[in-house]
Amino acid sequence: MDTTAIVFEEPGTLSVKQLALTPPDACDVVVETLFSGISTGTEKMLFEGSMPQFPGMGYPLVPGYESIATIVEAGSGSGRRPGETVFVPGANCYTHAAGLFGASADRLVVPGSRTIPVHEDIAEDAVLLALAATAHRALSRAQEPVDVIIGHGVLGRLIARIAIAQGQKPPRVLEANPERRKGAEGYDVLDPHSDASNVSSYCTIDASGDPTAIDSAIAGLHRNGVLVLAGFYGDTVRFAFPPAFMREVTLSLSAEFTPEDTHAVLGLVADGRLSLNGLITHHAHPKEASQAYRTAFDDPSCLKMVIDWRNPS
Repeated sequence: MDTTAIVFEEPGTLSVKQLALTPPDACDVVVETLFSGISTGTEKMLFEGSMPQFPGMGYPLVPGYESIATIVEAGSGSGRRPGETVFVPGANCYTHAAGLFGASADRLVVPGSRTIPVHEDIAEDAVLLALAATAHRALSRAQEPVDVIIGHGVLGRLIARIAIAQGQKPPRVLEANPERRKGAEGYDVLDPHSDASNVSSYCTIDASGDPTAIDSAIAGLHRNGVLVLAGFYGDTVRFAFPPAFMREVTLSLSAEFTPEDTHAVLGLVADGRLSLNGLITHHAHPKEASQAYRTAFDDPSCLKMVIDWRNPS
């Protein structure tokens, strides 16, 4: 069984080609992908070759951990059934390519336990579940209401939306790029260099992934304040120690989301407290993948690029 997949052949080189899939076993499902999102964090680092080494990493590799698919075959021990629409947070099912994340292909073999059913009415927006679950995880790591969010990309917007959905006071969001200050829903987005942004915080979440933002985030904290790092920062993160020491800052890292985070987000969506609408701004066909990835990585007006796999040929 073959699949059409997006492949990073080596850093800086992308192709769309046929790959052989590993045979499914009784615990697996075979799915046909509807939509997959492009990550502008980890996938950009994989494409550029700046991603730190992780187990299973190597080139050529298939990227992607934001896919929505329809189950077409379900093994007897998979716990799933054909016809279900599911979120697939990654796959490792290729005979001649690494599957680090691995869900950007039109057909996948994945353990049924790894898939999460979603309502078909939100199928396209559900590509955002990985980011929404990451946002939920960051808020959980904060362990107190968030005052300030740094970065108004999709992750920052989802942190703000989920905080409000949980009943928190609307946070202030700081964004240096004027193009990205648009589209706030129920909260203020400020220029970090403006006087209005110069208010101390008890809890700040950095969603920018920019290590140069950490010193200013610490400088803006009250004594015993909390800074949660929700982005991915490469090999080394540095910050000035004296300001952090004087404030006795708690630094918390928010890593990979859990299934519990995903289910919590789906619950917020189901009861109408959280909307995923308005965050997907661009679409592309698999044949347009090379340009789509450049747009996703380089165009500040592109919040989320989605590859539409419903007709990959």
